[in-house]
Amino acid sequence: MSTITTKDGTEIYYKDWGEGPVVTFSHGWPLSSDAWDGQMLFLAQNGFRAVAHDRRGHGRSSQASSGNDMNGYADDLAAVIEALDLTDATLVGHSTGGGEVTRYIGRHGTGRVAKAALISAVPPIMVKSDANPEGLPIEVFDGMRASLATDRSQFYKDLAVQFYGANRPGAKVTQGVLDQFWLWSMQSGLKNAYASIKAFSETDFTEDLQKFDVPTLVLHGEDDQIVPVKDSARKSARLIKGAQEIYYPGAPHGLTATLQDQFNADLLAFLQA
Repeated sequence: MSTITTKDGTEIYYKDWGEGPVVTFSHGWPLSSDAWDGQMLFLAQNGFRAVAHDRRGHGRSSQASSGNDMNGYADDLAAVIEALDLTDATLVGHSTGGGEVTRYIGRHGTGRVAKAALISAVPPIMVKSDANPEGLPIEVFDGMRASLATDRSQFYKDLAVQFYGANRPGAKVTQGVLDQFWLWSMQSGLKNAYASIKAFSETDFTEDLQKFDVPTLVLHGEDDQIVPVKDSARKSARLIKGAQEIYYPGAPHGLTATLQDQFNADLLAFLQA
Protein backbone atom coordinates (compact mmCIF):
# COMPACT_ATOMS: atom_id res chain seq x y z
CA MET A 1 0.00 0.00 0.00
CA SER A 2 1.00 3.64 -0.45
CA THR A 3 1.67 4.99 3.03
CA ILE A 4 3.69 7.63 4.81
CA THR A 5 4.77 7.40 8.44
CA THR A 6 4.20 10.40 10.71
CA LYS A 7 6.48 11.61 13.49
CA ASP A 8 4.57 9.57 16.08
CA GLY A 9 4.84 6.40 14.00
CA THR A 10 1.31 6.37 12.60
CA GLU A 11 1.01 4.98 9.07
CA ILE A 12 -1.21 7.13 6.85
CA TYR A 13 -2.58 5.54 3.69
CA TYR A 14 -2.99 7.72 0.61
CA LYS A 15 -4.00 7.45 -3.03
CA ASP A 16 -2.47 9.59 -5.77
CA TRP A 17 -4.22 9.64 -9.15
CA GLY A 18 -3.54 11.61 -12.31
CA GLU A 19 -1.14 14.34 -13.35
CA GLY A 20 -1.45 18.11 -13.33
CA PRO A 21 -2.33 20.77 -10.74
CA VAL A 22 -2.70 19.17 -7.31
CA VAL A 23 -5.99 18.78 -5.44
CA THR A 24 -5.99 17.14 -2.01
CA PHE A 25 -9.10 15.67 -0.43
CA SER A 26 -9.89 15.31 3.27
CA HIS A 27 -12.86 13.03 4.01
CA GLY A 28 -15.75 13.19 6.45
CA TRP A 29 -16.33 11.20 9.64
CA PRO A 30 -16.15 8.22 9.99
CA LEU A 31 -15.34 7.40 6.36
CA SER A 32 -12.16 7.05 4.30
CA SER A 33 -10.60 8.52 1.18
CA ASP A 34 -12.83 6.18 -0.85
CA ALA A 35 -15.65 8.65 -0.22
CA TRP A 36 -13.87 10.96 -2.71
CA ASP A 37 -13.46 8.42 -5.54
CA GLY A 38 -16.19 10.03 -7.64
CA GLN A 39 -14.33 13.33 -7.54
CA MET A 40 -10.81 11.91 -7.85
CA LEU A 41 -11.59 9.90 -10.97
CA PHE A 42 -13.33 12.91 -12.53
CA LEU A 43 -10.43 15.27 -11.84
CA ALA A 44 -7.81 12.75 -12.95
CA GLN A 45 -9.71 12.53 -16.23
CA ASN A 46 -9.72 16.33 -16.50
CA GLY A 47 -6.03 17.10 -16.13
CA PHE A 48 -5.56 17.21 -12.35
CA ARG A 49 -3.55 15.24 -9.82
CA ALA A 50 -5.89 14.07 -7.06
CA VAL A 51 -4.45 13.03 -3.71
CA ALA A 52 -6.48 11.74 -0.76
CA HIS A 53 -5.53 10.06 2.50
CA ASP A 54 -7.32 8.02 5.14
CA ARG A 55 -7.44 9.95 8.42
CA ARG A 56 -5.59 8.27 11.27
CA GLY A 57 -7.81 5.59 12.74
CA HIS A 58 -9.92 5.41 9.59
CA GLY A 59 -9.83 3.26 6.46
CA ARG A 60 -6.42 1.73 5.82
CA SER A 61 -4.42 4.05 8.10
CA SER A 62 -3.24 2.66 11.41
CA GLN A 63 -5.49 3.03 14.44
CA ALA A 64 -3.35 5.32 16.55
CA SER A 65 -4.27 5.66 20.20
CA SER A 66 -3.32 9.34 20.30
CA GLY A 67 -3.50 12.35 17.99
CA ASN A 68 -7.22 11.88 17.33
CA ASP A 69 -7.94 15.61 17.37
CA MET A 70 -7.91 18.44 14.88
CA ASN A 71 -4.28 19.34 15.52
CA GLY A 72 -3.32 15.72 14.90
CA TYR A 73 -5.43 15.53 11.75
CA ALA A 74 -3.99 18.78 10.39
CA ASP A 75 -0.45 17.61 11.09
CA ASP A 76 -1.12 14.33 9.28
CA LEU A 77 -2.38 16.27 6.23
CA ALA A 78 0.79 18.36 6.43
CA ALA A 79 2.88 15.18 6.60
CA VAL A 80 1.28 13.85 3.40
CA ILE A 81 1.70 17.19 1.60
CA GLU A 82 5.34 17.43 2.62
CA ALA A 83 6.20 13.78 1.93
CA LEU A 84 4.83 14.09 -1.60
CA ASP A 85 6.27 17.63 -1.91
CA LEU A 86 2.94 19.02 -3.08
CA THR A 87 2.88 22.72 -3.98
CA ASP A 88 0.21 25.15 -5.23
CA ALA A 89 -2.37 22.65 -4.04
CA THR A 90 -6.09 23.15 -3.68
CA LEU A 91 -7.20 21.67 -0.36
CA VAL A 92 -10.73 20.25 -0.40
CA GLY A 93 -12.42 19.05 2.79
CA HIS A 94 -15.86 17.58 3.42
CA SER A 95 -17.51 17.76 6.85
CA THR A 96 -14.84 16.81 9.42
CA GLY A 97 -12.35 17.04 6.56
CA GLY A 98 -13.34 20.68 6.18
CA GLY A 99 -12.27 21.17 9.77
CA GLU A 100 -9.01 19.39 8.99
CA VAL A 101 -8.31 21.74 6.07
CA THR A 102 -9.23 24.77 8.16
CA ARG A 103 -6.95 23.77 11.03
CA TYR A 104 -4.16 22.95 8.54
CA ILE A 105 -4.27 26.52 7.22
CA GLY A 106 -4.47 27.94 10.73
CA ARG A 107 -1.57 25.78 11.90
CA HIS A 108 0.66 25.43 8.84
CA GLY A 109 -0.20 28.44 6.69
CA THR A 110 -0.74 28.61 2.94
CA GLY A 111 2.82 28.34 1.64
CA ARG A 112 1.91 25.18 -0.28
CA VAL A 113 -1.72 26.13 -0.87
CA ALA A 114 -3.27 27.82 -3.92
CA LYS A 115 -6.96 27.50 -3.02
CA ALA A 116 -9.27 25.87 -0.48
CA ALA A 117 -12.78 24.40 -0.59
CA LEU A 118 -14.95 23.68 2.44
CA ILE A 119 -17.77 21.28 1.55
CA SER A 120 -20.60 20.62 4.05
CA ALA A 121 -17.91 21.51 6.57
CA VAL A 122 -18.09 21.65 10.37
CA PRO A 123 -16.44 25.08 11.05
CA PRO A 124 -16.69 27.47 12.77
CA ILE A 125 -17.95 25.25 15.68
CA MET A 126 -20.82 22.80 15.94
CA VAL A 127 -21.63 22.50 19.63
CA LYS A 128 -24.08 24.88 21.30
CA SER A 129 -22.76 27.32 23.90
CA ASP A 130 -23.45 30.80 25.20
CA ALA A 131 -21.19 32.10 22.43
CA ASN A 132 -22.80 29.82 19.82
CA PRO A 133 -26.51 29.61 20.71
CA GLU A 134 -27.45 28.24 17.26
CA GLY A 135 -25.25 25.19 17.72
CA LEU A 136 -26.34 21.62 18.44
CA PRO A 137 -26.71 20.69 22.14
CA ILE A 138 -23.89 18.62 23.65
CA GLU A 139 -26.51 15.92 24.30
CA VAL A 140 -26.62 15.24 20.55
CA PHE A 141 -22.95 14.32 20.54
CA ASP A 142 -23.18 12.44 23.83
CA GLY A 143 -25.91 10.36 22.22
CA MET A 144 -23.66 9.62 19.26
CA ARG A 145 -20.90 8.45 21.59
CA ALA A 146 -23.30 6.22 23.51
CA SER A 147 -24.64 4.70 20.30
CA LEU A 148 -21.12 4.04 19.02
CA ALA A 149 -20.11 2.27 22.22
CA THR A 150 -23.31 0.18 22.27
CA ASP A 151 -23.90 -0.85 18.64
CA ARG A 152 -21.84 1.10 16.15
CA SER A 153 -22.91 -1.05 13.19
CA GLN A 154 -26.60 -0.17 13.59
CA PHE A 155 -25.72 3.43 14.41
CA TYR A 156 -23.85 3.79 11.11
CA LYS A 157 -26.75 2.24 9.19
CA ASP A 158 -29.14 4.75 10.75
CA LEU A 159 -26.76 7.66 10.25
CA ALA A 160 -26.39 6.93 6.54
CA VAL A 161 -30.09 7.66 6.00
CA GLN A 162 -29.73 11.20 7.39
CA PHE A 163 -26.30 11.71 5.83
CA TYR A 164 -27.71 11.27 2.30
CA GLY A 165 -31.20 12.61 2.99
CA ALA A 166 -32.80 9.25 2.20
CA ASN A 167 -35.52 10.08 4.75
CA ARG A 168 -36.84 12.98 2.67
CA PRO A 169 -39.89 12.65 0.40
CA GLY A 170 -38.87 11.84 -3.15
CA ALA A 171 -35.25 11.11 -2.25
CA LYS A 172 -33.42 9.00 -4.81
CA VAL A 173 -30.70 7.35 -2.75
CA THR A 174 -29.74 3.83 -3.75
CA GLN A 175 -29.15 1.00 -1.32
CA GLY A 176 -25.62 0.87 -2.68
CA VAL A 177 -24.87 4.39 -1.48
CA LEU A 178 -26.18 3.55 1.99
CA ASP A 179 -24.25 0.27 2.07
CA GLN A 180 -20.94 1.88 1.13
CA PHE A 181 -21.33 4.41 3.96
CA TRP A 182 -21.70 1.53 6.42
CA LEU A 183 -18.74 -0.34 4.93
CA TRP A 184 -16.42 2.66 5.09
CA SER A 185 -17.58 3.55 8.61
CA MET A 186 -16.97 0.04 9.93
CA GLN A 187 -13.34 0.29 8.77
CA SER A 188 -12.71 3.03 11.33
CA GLY A 189 -11.39 2.10 14.75
CA LEU A 190 -13.95 2.43 17.54
CA LYS A 191 -11.59 4.42 19.75
CA ASN A 192 -10.68 6.71 16.85
CA ALA A 193 -14.26 7.29 15.73
CA TYR A 194 -15.32 7.92 19.34
CA ALA A 195 -12.56 10.50 19.93
CA SER A 196 -13.27 12.18 16.61
CA ILE A 197 -16.77 13.19 17.72
CA LYS A 198 -15.25 15.62 20.23
CA ALA A 199 -12.78 16.82 17.58
CA PHE A 200 -15.40 17.70 14.98
CA SER A 201 -18.04 19.04 17.35
CA GLU A 202 -16.14 21.01 19.98
CA THR A 203 -13.18 22.49 18.07
CA ASP A 204 -13.48 26.25 17.54
CA PHE A 205 -12.11 27.15 14.10
CA THR A 206 -12.87 30.89 14.25
CA GLU A 207 -9.24 32.02 14.41
CA ASP A 208 -8.20 29.50 11.73
CA LEU A 209 -10.82 30.81 9.31
CA GLN A 210 -9.58 34.35 9.80
CA LYS A 211 -6.13 33.25 8.58
CA PHE A 212 -7.38 32.18 5.13
CA ASP A 213 -5.61 34.25 2.47
CA VAL A 214 -6.28 32.15 -0.64
CA PRO A 215 -9.38 31.89 -2.87
CA THR A 216 -11.89 29.77 -0.96
CA LEU A 217 -15.10 28.01 -1.97
CA VAL A 218 -17.74 27.40 0.71
CA LEU A 219 -20.36 24.93 -0.57
CA HIS A 220 -23.19 23.41 1.46
CA GLY A 221 -26.57 21.74 1.12
CA GLU A 222 -29.48 23.74 2.53
CA ASP A 223 -31.15 20.59 3.90
CA ASP A 224 -28.06 19.27 5.68
CA GLN A 225 -29.32 17.22 8.64
CA ILE A 226 -25.83 16.52 9.99
CA VAL A 227 -24.12 19.96 9.87
CA PRO A 228 -26.90 22.59 9.69
CA VAL A 229 -26.01 25.23 7.13
CA LYS A 230 -26.97 28.27 9.20
CA ASP A 231 -24.49 27.47 11.92
CA SER A 232 -21.64 26.41 9.64
CA ALA A 233 -21.16 27.56 6.05
CA ARG A 234 -23.05 30.84 6.45
CA LYS A 235 -20.86 31.79 9.40
CA SER A 236 -17.60 30.51 7.93
CA ALA A 237 -18.12 32.48 4.74
CA ARG A 238 -18.38 35.68 6.77
CA LEU A 239 -15.06 34.93 8.45
CA ILE A 240 -13.15 34.14 5.24
CA LYS A 241 -12.23 37.21 3.23
CA GLY A 242 -13.70 37.04 -0.27
CA ALA A 243 -15.17 33.56 0.10
CA GLN A 244 -17.20 32.23 -2.84
CA GLU A 245 -20.47 30.70 -1.64
CA ILE A 246 -22.61 28.03 -3.31
CA TYR A 247 -25.71 26.58 -1.64
CA TYR A 248 -27.73 23.66 -3.03
CA PRO A 249 -31.46 23.93 -2.23
CA GLY A 250 -32.78 20.75 -0.60
CA ALA A 251 -29.39 19.02 -0.70
CA PRO A 252 -28.19 16.69 2.09
CA HIS A 253 -24.86 16.42 3.88
CA GLY A 254 -23.56 13.77 1.50
CA LEU A 255 -24.11 15.87 -1.62
CA THR A 256 -20.80 14.79 -3.17
CA ALA A 257 -22.55 11.46 -3.82
CA THR A 258 -26.22 12.39 -4.26
CA LEU A 259 -25.41 15.33 -6.55
CA GLN A 260 -22.06 14.09 -7.84
CA ASP A 261 -22.27 15.49 -11.36
CA GLN A 262 -23.39 18.94 -10.23
CA PHE A 263 -20.80 19.07 -7.48
CA ASN A 264 -17.99 17.89 -9.76
CA ALA A 265 -18.88 20.59 -12.30
CA ASP A 266 -18.90 23.31 -9.63
CA LEU A 267 -15.59 22.09 -8.17
CA LEU A 268 -13.98 21.99 -11.62
CA ALA A 269 -15.17 25.53 -12.36
CA PHE A 270 -13.63 26.72 -9.08
CA LEU A 271 -10.34 24.96 -9.84
CA GLN A 272 -10.16 26.44 -13.33
CA ALA A 273 -11.12 29.99 -12.33
